[in-house]
Amino acid sequence: MSLSTVSIHDKTFECFIADEEIQSKIQVLGKKLSDDYKDLKPLFIGILNGSFMFASDLMKNVSVPAEITFIKVASYSGMKSEGKTRELIGLKENIEGRHVVVVEDIVDTGITMEGIVSQLHSAKAKSVAVASLLVKPDCLQREVTVKYTGFEIPEKFVVGYGLDYDGLGRNLKDIYQLKHD
Repeated sequence: MSLSTVSIHDKTFECFIADEEIQSKIQVLGKKLSDDYKDLKPLFIGILNGSFMFASDLMKNVSVPAEITFIKVASYSGMKSEGKTRELIGLKENIEGRHVVVVEDIVDTGITMEGIVSQLHSAKAKSVAVASLLVKPDCLQREVTVKYTGFEIPEKFVVGYGLDYDGLGRNLKDIYQLKHD
């Protein structure tokens, strides 16, 4: 059962997307990815920390042979984007000639994703597609194609299901949005 509101640090958040909706959408995305990558043995690259829950549940719904790895980048501090991508833990696998699916929790400005996709193309991936649980179309500052989108959401700060507010909230099974009084 979902909590109607949660408090994290100095903020209150209200339930926005319930776990049941999230899991239902992930089943649909898993089927589409399985259909699109049949016989291609894709490499899924989860972006830490935020995508760990989404990546785990998505992989449970992908029915074709696939591999997964993770990289860690940072472009946020608190509730504000820093406007640039800093790679913290790099990719160890050789992706030359591989079909790659980048798994992200949220694409908002597109700055982080633009940097990641560019690096993967430079490493000679055969194809690069993006799967993101959440996309904020109104916040995009870059031309980024998210082929597999769970939910398009408005420009609101969200936590839960892997997303955090200054380190807390990732463990919530639902997604919550900042409540304005």
